[in-house]
Amino acid sequence: MRRTQKNKATEHHLGTLKAKLAKLRAQLLDPGKAGPSHGAEGFEVQKFGDARVAMIGFPSVGKSTILSELTDTESQSAGYEFTTLTCIPGNIDYKGATIQLLDMPGIIEGAAQGRGKGRQVVAAARTADLILMMMDARKGDLERRLLEKELKEVGLRLNEKPADIYFRQKTGGGVAFSSTVNLTQISERLVKSILHEYKIFNAEVVFREDANVDQFIDVLESRSRSYIPCVYAYNKIDQITIDEVDLLARLPHAIVISCNMKLNLDRLLDKIWDYLDLIRIYTKKRGEPPNFDEPLIVRSNATVQSVCRSIHRDFELGLKYAAVWGKSAKHTPQRCGLSHVLEDEDVIELVI
Repeated sequence: MRRTQKNKATEHHLGTLKAKLAKLRAQLLDPGKAGPSHGAEGFEVQKFGDARVAMIGFPSVGKSTILSELTDTESQSAGYEFTTLTCIPGNIDYKGATIQLLDMPGIIEGAAQGRGKGRQVVAAARTADLILMMMDARKGDLERRLLEKELKEVGLRLNEKPADIYFRQKTGGGVAFSSTVNLTQISERLVKSILHEYKIFNAEVVFREDANVDQFIDVLESRSRSYIPCVYAYNKIDQITIDEVDLLARLPHAIVISCNMKLNLDRLLDKIWDYLDLIRIYTKKRGEPPNFDEPLIVRSNATVQSVCRSIHRDFELGLKYAAVWGKSAKHTPQRCGLSHVLEDEDVIELVI
């Protein structure tokens, strides 16, 4: 595939090969199809707090050091590789939220095929809300490319969103294909060939964006795909030149830090908060000032309904209206229903 020239004459053949490769890789990585000796046990770490961040990286890039700096947990760090052999959790208290940070063993090339503890690390990363990819700044962008390749092979899609493709299997009628946009990267013939490779002969497919072959295969393999935001942290910037630091800092989704000199760690926390996409909602009782000490931490675009559910499920049923102060209110206070979308640092009073 690498040596095949990509053009209109070969795109159909390449697309079919990609579908075969993705299907075989999914069978290889599916623990349900593996025997008892092939299954890999994951790290048993109970989820705690408002969000979970998993650190992934090669050995000796500063994962244990940053866990000790940002949390109250002491993780052993040394000058040799593979100091951490299991998953060590720690908690970050930031802006009223509790963020669980996981220090996981360093992975090596071939982790997607099970080398080292690669499969356990990936299994734990799938449960995270954000991946913090730790890298050695002295090696430039090499580690980033290698880690992205390993994670992509096991179905992790970093800083991507699922393609806007509607797919539904049917019991008969053949393949019904349609698109609402002009397709330049895939054709109807290729879509049907990929479906036949998966032994799907009756389905409805609607393309709502100009997606490529890989994105369509991801839709078919949606059960084994995880779309997770990722922050790329380049550590040890105190050991490279300022020009190299500037080059790394300009890369997308990247931040440059130094754990030993405690440089830029506050900006790292800000970036983690932004990528987790969390907001704070303050509550108040009638006739009393708001409680600014213990905010409710919810996802961005949360509604009054989701806030009611986070407090108690009975609040949603008995709610008369909600009084809202803040950015989302057109006037203060504004009477709102369950569908009102809240913004960061809004104050809400639930009237039941």
